[in-house]
Parts: sequence; C-alpha cells; structure tokens
Amino acid sequence: MKLPGQLGHLTYCLNIHPTQTWEDVRGALCGPVAAVKSAVSPTQPFAVGLRFSAEALADLEDPGKRRQLKRLLDEQDYLGITVNGFPFGKFHNASVKEEVYQPDWRSDQRVEYTNALADLMAEIAPQGEIISLSTVPGTFKPLGMGAEAQMAENYLRSVAHLVKLHAETGVQVALAIEPEPFCFLGTIAESIAYFQRYLFSASAVTRLAGLTGLSEAKAREALPRHLGLCYDVCHAAVEYEDPAASIQALRDAGIPVHKLQISAALRIPHIGPSERAALQAYCEPTYLHQVNRRHADGLKMHSDLPEALALGEQTDGEEWRVHFHVPVFLENLGAFSSTRRFLEEILALHRADPISAHLEIETYTWDVMPREIRSATVDRDIVREMEWVLEQLSQ
Repeated sequence: MKLPGQLGHLTYCLNIHPTQTWEDVRGALCGPVAAVKSAVSPTQPFAVGLRFSAEALADLEDPGKRRQLKRLLDEQDYLGITVNGFPFGKFHNASVKEEVYQPDWRSDQRVEYTNALADLMAEIAPQGEIISLSTVPGTFKPLGMGAEAQMAENYLRSVAHLVKLHAETGVQVALAIEPEPFCFLGTIAESIAYFQRYLFSASAVTRLAGLTGLSEAKAREALPRHLGLCYDVCHAAVEYEDPAASIQALRDAGIPVHKLQISAALRIPHIGPSERAALQAYCEPTYLHQVNRRHADGLKMHSDLPEALALGEQTDGEEWRVHFHVPVFLENLGAFSSTRRFLEEILALHRADPISAHLEIETYTWDVMPREIRSATVDRDIVREMEWVLEQLSQ
C-alpha cells in the first residue's frame, strides 16, 4: 500500500506462504494476500512482495501463465513492485538451513535465476515504479574466502543485464544484496567495505562499461541505480548494529537501500537456565537461527541455535540475539523479548528521512514458531503486523 508523502510502499513478502510453484503463488495471491488487502487497503492498490522459486519461474516460462499472472495482479489491484530473489529452492516444509544460499553468487546459476526474475518483473511492473530484487549476500560465510572477485564479477554481470533491461523496457530493476548473520556479508561495515573495493570501485565501473557499452561516466551513474542493499532489520539487530549510525554510514558511502525489510529477532538480555529451557521451543529443523552472543570479550557468532545452547552454563549472564523472525508487534515473548525497539528506531528514522521506497514485512517463520505467539490464522497476524507498522509511521 502507498504510504503518505515520501514514505514509499508498505507490503509483505510472499515467502511467508508456500510459493514453490506457480499454482502456489496464485493460491497465495487469491487467498491470504487478498484477505490482507481487504483488511488494510480495501479501496486502494496494494503492493505485493512477490517470491518465485526457480520451479515457479520455470512454470512461468509458459507465456499463457505469465499472462495469467499479469491479469491476476490487475484484477486484484495488486502492484508487483518487489520480489524476493533470495531463496532459489524450497523454503517451506523442508529442511532449508544453509542450503538457502545455494546456488550462491559464485555460480552462473544464481546469475541466470536473478536475471530471469528481473525479466519477469519487468513484464508485470506497474507503470512508473522502480522494482527491487533482494538477493543472497554472496554466500554462506565459510564458503566466501577467496571468492570475493568471482562473486563481484557475477553481481556485475547481473547489473549489466538490468542496465540493458532498463534500456529495452523502461523498467528500472534494482538488485538489493541482503546482509545476513554468518554470511559472507553479515554486517553493514563488511558490506560497505565490499562495495567500495569490488562493486562501486573504479575497476567495477570499467567492467560495467565493458559489459554494457556505456561510457564510464554513465556506468558510474548506473551502478547505484541498479545495485544496493536490502536492509533487513532483524539481521541488523542480531549483528548489534547501531540503527542511526548504520543508515548514515550507507548514505555516506553512497550505497542505496533499495528495500527495507521490516522484521524483529529474539533478544535474551541475560541468558540463564530458564532462558535456555525456553529457547528449546525455537530449535526447529527448517531454518538457520544464527546466534550472536555478547559477553565480556565482545561478540561471538554461532551458525545455529543448538550450537550456542550446547555451551550450557558457561554462557550465563550474556546477552543473546537470535536470528528467528518473530512478530513485529510483540516485544514481550515470555522468558525473553524481541528486538522491536531496534525496529521502532529504524521506522522513526524512516519517518523523519525516508530510507527506502520499499518497506516489506518479512516474518516468514509463522509455521515454525511457538503457538503461543501466533494468532489463529497467518493472514490475521500479517494484518496485525501491518497495522502496527502503520501506527509507528503515523507518529
């Protein structure tokens, strides 16, 4: 939905629903998405945060099915302005864990998938809207060493495709790299350093000019237009970022935030036996739940929650932040809390000086979170999240 003034569009991501095939996507758009629109934007166009797996994208190679998608968006008064190009394969009802990053940006397959998503989005884009496409932050952290230049080359190949797509269709698609804990790009500082050395550097400008036929001056202008970050608030909170300082650092570096993902993480101010016992309810086999422990010697990251819990009483008294997306409208989660205050600060910053044109709620864990923090239906929880965000932005 379109927000007042320059605050952009508010939507939520379809990775919340099973969207493995085109039929799954259509079912989500006709079912829960329609219910959410009816509740929060009954008479106005409603932006949708699309998600197409590689399987769904293959389904949509059929021109008839692409027409069906376009017609459905038009009939339901949906605006397809952003797409989640992070999870390539299954994302529900299967163990995802670190496989969610594969194929990563070391591979041609990731480039081809991303470019095909961009082509589809250009076909269904609302007139005059910029499209954001969020993607993997390189790769899983243990796999990134030594692949920095290779991944940069692949990012630039995809940007070159977006430049040509813009010239051919008039639709501007922006690739938004999404930093995530325990990934090659996990923090804002790591992201800025990588952009400055590999993606927005003089050599990157020269390479993009060579790939596109643009002059170097035009290639330099095109880079931030088609490449930037997806700032996931849950991820940033797990990394103990400073909200205002991290956003300002990106602005100072000239790195645009093409998508702002609105999400909250678990926060345990003081870990102890009762908190560890309560966290067992969040140990589940589908997703990675990275843990960042703050202790006297600094921060220590673990790739998944069971690994941190296995340390037992030696962690007593530490603060933990856990990459487990929880409802943004909740701060009190019983034995611990969420990082909602971090999110409140980000939204206050956006209200004062807009950070991104696309705000996307992304609590994709409804199916695996404890029942006591869920409502009866997912669409009702999403409505509550959207209403909470709207209230924050209206203050």
